[in-house]
Amino acid sequence: MTTTRAPLAGQHALITGGGQGIGAAIARALAADGATLTLLGRRREPLDAVTATLGDACVGVVTGDVTDDVMLAEAFASARAQWGPIAILVNNAGQAESAPFHRTTAELWQRMLAVNLTGSFLCAQLALPDLLQAPAGRIINIASTAGQRGYAYVTAYSAAKHGVVGLTRSLALELACTNVTVNAVCPGFTETEMLLQSLETIVTQTGRTEAAARAELAKTNPQGRLVQPDDVAAAVRWLCSSGAQSVTGQCISVAGGEVM
Repeated sequence: MTTTRAPLAGQHALITGGGQGIGAAIARALAADGATLTLLGRRREPLDAVTATLGDACVGVVTGDVTDDVMLAEAFASARAQWGPIAILVNNAGQAESAPFHRTTAELWQRMLAVNLTGSFLCAQLALPDLLQAPAGRIINIASTAGQRGYAYVTAYSAAKHGVVGLTRSLALELACTNVTVNAVCPGFTETEMLLQSLETIVTQTGRTEAAARAELAKTNPQGRLVQPDDVAAAVRWLCSSGAQSVTGQCISVAGGEVM
């Protein structure tokens, strides 16, 4: 009787922001395909909670802030010490804050750039030496539809995510003759903890009910619903597969047909 080898068996995937929402869904998807995982986040408790749901999967946890280059270098070194070279990097860590442009402070601006864009840059640099040695290295950046079009009241976040799209496309061209592919997945409004924070802000600032605020966000999706984390994870899972070896420099929208 023959057994089928899991498609990502023996591949070490590092996922930033792996303790909740989209990051946790990606962890489940890649674990199902046999990947060895390192989950990176600022707080250990959510990472451990996700790990506990992954059964027999090989999972390590490292804490670190993607905006801190020294802390990140230590985290990546710990990940390698446990599971070996990194073959897949998923830059998922992110943060969204809203404010009218005239109230967008320099601190908010820099904070959005740091966590959403600079963090992806730093992680890609740290992982790249390993990825170049892997049979099929993968960098997958979780951007946003805000990186493909503009939205009001999130200028800083949108600018940062546009930067992630630019980083993805430029790095993909630079690495096109290597074994590494670089792609972005761009979710629309997704049912995550981050979305709940956005809903709280809308309710506070507009006086709408949460149900009304949720319906307003869902209207941006032609399917009339919020994207689910597993929808995003499915796209990431495919980009990690051998079937996506000729796909690089792409920004895959997971947004129910929203026009970009």
